[in-house]
Amino acid sequence: MSKVPSLSYTEIIRALQRDGWTVVRQRGSHIRLQKRIGNELLKITVPAHRPVKRSTLSHILKQARLDVDRFLELV
Repeated sequence: MSKVPSLSYTEIIRALQRDGWTVVRQRGSHIRLQKRIGNELLKITVPAHRPVKRSTLSHILKQARLDVDRFLELV
């Protein structure tokens, strides 16, 4: 398993959009994305920071149900 990278929020959002996530709204420095899997609606929030902390990105990937290696393919 690879190490979680340190990326800017624009790179993270672009990679998540390649995985089927859509930007729903932005309020202040937080961007809300969602994705439907079956009859379940997943929602995540990405902070608009440069760079996003690696620990924060790790939590985002866990909520998005993506492992690090799959995420790195999307970046």
